[in-house]
Amino acid sequence: MRVGACRWCPAIMFVAVLASAASAFAAGSARAPKLRYDLLVRSERIYDGSGNAPFAGELAIAGDRIVYVGVKAPGAAVRTINAGKAAVAPGFINMLSWSNESLLVDGRAESALRQGITLEVMGEGESMGPLTPDMKIDMKQRQEDDARYDVTWTTLDQYLRTLEGAGVAVNVASHVGAATLRGYVMGDTAAKADPAQIARMQELLRRAIEEGALGVASALIYTPGTYADTGELTALAAEAGRCGGIYATHLRSEGDRFLEALDEALAIAHASGAPLHVYHLKVGGRANWPKMDAAIERIASARAAGLAVTADVYPYDASGTGLDAAMPPWVREGGVDAWVARLQDGDTARKVAAEMREPSSDWENVLAMAGADGAVVAGVKTEALQSLIGRRLSDIAAEWGVSPEVAAIRLVVEDKSRVAMVYRTMSEDNLRRLIQTPFVAFGTDAPAMVAEGAFLRNRQHPRAYGTFARVLGRYARDEGLIPLETAIHRMTGFPAQTLGLGDRGLLKPGYFADLVIFDADTIQDHATFTDPHRYASGVRHVVVNGVEAIRDGQATNARAGKIVRGRGWKTPDGHGGCRASPQAWSHP
Repeated sequence: MRVGACRWCPAIMFVAVLASAASAFAAGSARAPKLRYDLLVRSERIYDGSGNAPFAGELAIAGDRIVYVGVKAPGAAVRTINAGKAAVAPGFINMLSWSNESLLVDGRAESALRQGITLEVMGEGESMGPLTPDMKIDMKQRQEDDARYDVTWTTLDQYLRTLEGAGVAVNVASHVGAATLRGYVMGDTAAKADPAQIARMQELLRRAIEEGALGVASALIYTPGTYADTGELTALAAEAGRCGGIYATHLRSEGDRFLEALDEALAIAHASGAPLHVYHLKVGGRANWPKMDAAIERIASARAAGLAVTADVYPYDASGTGLDAAMPPWVREGGVDAWVARLQDGDTARKVAAEMREPSSDWENVLAMAGADGAVVAGVKTEALQSLIGRRLSDIAAEWGVSPEVAAIRLVVEDKSRVAMVYRTMSEDNLRRLIQTPFVAFGTDAPAMVAEGAFLRNRQHPRAYGTFARVLGRYARDEGLIPLETAIHRMTGFPAQTLGLGDRGLLKPGYFADLVIFDADTIQDHATFTDPHRYASGVRHVVVNGVEAIRDGQATNARAGKIVRGRGWKTPDGHGGCRASPQAWSHP
């Protein structure tokens, strides 16, 4: 954030007064004022998010800000939490969230809160704005009957304001989707963008970043994102970087062309000057697993050379996406309706099935990497297909008497959707290494939800309920892959620095009061691929902007979440914005 942004001035002045009072109190001054806080937390293990070892002490909150962190807070509080040996940490930052729609349907976000998440960062490839009138109609048509919402906004900022106004339990932030910008300007076409079209995308991007977007993000295995070439992406990344944002990407390949795709992302970062963040860093297919060593080395070399490059992972060896990731891009051009219509033509369906069976360097086939035995149906829209949820594609194909490729085509046609799938493609050994890699943060790559109602219709991926608890419990505590303070840093201070957030991610006076209190000895994920809608356990309290969202392990249904805006935000009083010289990025 820019030093000149005055939105923090009242809080900073208040903190200065409290700091002065605390000094006087510590010195035994008789003039020390009697301070009163809204919440005081006392613990033997306070982790401030910096990666340093924990310390015993107290943390005080007034309003939505932390006003004291130290040994003994001067004054008294309306409410005190004696956490004992429970860990106190900043609220966790979910670097890759798909809560765009789920929070509109139900803003309680318990699957996130119960694993300590207080900030959901959205926008991988697609974002909820900016939208053309046709895009708004398409968004309405794609909704499921039991999870509908009004599309009352046009810009990304208006969408975020809609969430905040309706009330959400967690903080929300978003990148602008590169595919959304492309769709706004060009529609769902495979055509190459010309200079005027790229300039229009940059204009829309600049406007969104000045309204608070964190940067621009691409997802390069899904249409229309896959149609964007390196030059188009570099132009968008350059505009994001100039405006104080980052470039985040789902690589063009996470399989046979994994290293080539990573090289493209690194080249975009180098040419644009924008910080690069790689979503869910992974490589699929047993033959490709050894490539991870080279990928880590390439990123480490780029960082050593001065590029700001980071990544995130989710701690599972199976991915979750749709059957669109199993079919060639040409058949998907024009959106879901056009895709389904093409597949209903016999000659086209046979051509698609043949291409699905033959490896190609032109597109990514996740089904080929997983195999039909490793592909499981996770979600469908049609009531008649609900019984297929949780079943392997190979078993469905055998029951129908067709090949797995034909079964996949039939599922898309009958459901008129991309059909959510779980694909087992990854290496547990690679995952363990990434968890130990310093430049890697964490993300669920899933929506925040509640384990009831319409959400139970889809099998979901267990990462939605378990990601952060699984890292803390299984990998940090049980396997000892990283110290607890390191795991917490990579969930808090590190992602905040990656995103350029100057007032979240650490337990410091003046920062927003987002924190989690959990039992480090018992925190555990419980969601599985066969039973995914199970909350994590071990989180005792979660505070969002000074308000308790989880108290004594139970949700309070408080809706204290706020919009979190990026470094390029143009404040209401005119500070910041893309025309100001961006503050130099510190290397996360």
